[in-house]
This record gives sequence, C-alpha cells and structure tokens, in this order.
Amino acid sequence: MPRWEPDARHRLVTAALHLFSEQGYDGTTVTEIAQRAGLTKSTFFRHFPDKKDVLSAGQETLSRLMADGVAGAPEGATPIVAVAAGLESAAGAMTPFNRELGPRLHAVIATSAELQERDQLKQVGIAAAVTEALRARGVPDPVAALAAEVGMLAFKEAYTAWTAPDNQQELTELTRASLERLHGALAELG
Repeated sequence: MPRWEPDARHRLVTAALHLFSEQGYDGTTVTEIAQRAGLTKSTFFRHFPDKKDVLSAGQETLSRLMADGVAGAPEGATPIVAVAAGLESAAGAMTPFNRELGPRLHAVIATSAELQERDQLKQVGIAAAVTEALRARGVPDPVAALAAEVGMLAFKEAYTAWTAPDNQQELTELTRASLERLHGALAELG
C-alpha cells in the first residue's frame, strides 16, 4: 500500500459514511473504516482524531469560506449582504462529493443523540466564525450574531434542498433564495 494517498481524506469520509449507514455508527470501528478506504489505521489517525470527527470533516473549511466571504463583501454592505457574500463563498466551494454524501451524512447523524449534539456544536462554531467576521466589519454584536444565525439557517435549508434527489438548482441559487426568504420573514416580525 502506498505511504501517501492524495485522496485519503475523501476516501475515509466516504468509507465511514457507507459503513455507518450499513452497520450503524456504534457498530463501526476505525479499523473497518480504514480497511474499506484501502488505507491503514495510522492513515486514519493522521486525518482524524476519532471516528466522530469524520462527520465534521469540512467544518473548518466551511467556517473559513463563510468568514472570508463576509470579510470580502463590498465596503458599506449591510450585515445581511455580507452574510450573503459568505454563503456564496461557501456554496461555490461545494462539490459533487459534498452533494452525494449529504443525505447519507444527515441520515447517520439522525441515528444518534451524540452525533446530533456534535452537529449542533459544528453549526454553532460556524455561526461564531461568521459573527466574528461581521464584528470585524464593525457590525454591533446583537446584529452580527442574528445575521450569522440567519445565514446558518439559510445555508442549512439550501443544503438540504440541494442534496434532494429531484433538485435541479445550484447551491448558490438556493442559498440566495433561502436568505432572501428568511430576511423577509424577519421583517414581518415587526
């Protein structure tokens, strides 16, 4: 087996999700994941500290993409326009790999309270990165936090729609539409 595999991380994520779906999260070992991916257990641990981390493999990248998009929004952009730039940055980076594994990931997470809690923490972490990026633009704290949460809700809704089997729209279109709808709903609060 080669020492270095250029797609090892993707292979490990794919193998883990397939095994979690087939035999359950608790019934799957790191050794089985590595074997299914055609890699060694030590390769697994070079990429992930434990099997739970496979399910949040893209969190840091997603946080960075959203925060960078917010930071790169035009000067003077409203908080929601800056969040839209963050969503566009993240959505534009999603690949067919993300789309294919999305439903399987959600199904696996739904089977375990522990995994659901970890998924919620992942979303909180991403929202915190967006909030911080908005604060860096001078957006006051309550507005920054609210805009970030609305952005996360829009992304979550759009991602779910994007991974649906009958969907024909791009993720960027879906995030834009979801954010506009949620922004409108906020205005209705009065």
